[in-house]
Amino acid sequence: MKKMHLLLVLLWLALPVLTFAQSKKDQAAAKEVEALERQRFEAQVKKDYTVLEKVFADDLVYTHSNGKQNNKQEYIQSIRDGKSQYDKIDVEALNVRAYNDGKAAVVNGTITITLPNKPDGSPNLAYLKYVVVQVKNPKKGWQVVLWQSQKQPEAKS
Repeated sequence: MKKMHLLLVLLWLALPVLTFAQSKKDQAAAKEVEALERQRFEAQVKKDYTVLEKVFADDLVYTHSNGKQNNKQEYIQSIRDGKSQYDKIDVEALNVRAYNDGKAAVVNGTITITLPNKPDGSPNLAYLKYVVVQVKNPKKGWQVVLWQSQKQPEAKS
């Protein structure tokens, strides 16, 4: 009984250390995912299909702000076909939370997308809030498995 009590006390004392170690892994993963989010946006603007093929998982569910859903191939093809065009993507806010010892991450943020000008020549901007789920594939690295966005009212100056 005394041994069991001692073991429980030792586990209780070790718990903060174990939790801290896990948090370090999650913190490192969160920083990595934040950088990858910015790289992915850049790849979408530059139409860098090599990067896009790598960062989107084969089972991607991409839900646009209008509710239309694409899988990986449909979404990448929409960029190739000019249906999804991005002149610029500005990250306004970005929050990454990593889980499972840095093997999964949930990202939420706000972005401003500069689209091709409207027919009258005026700027065409989209303000979005979004959520992304990324998982770390042992062979392929971090990959987006879910994207969902919602249009927001025009930003106030």
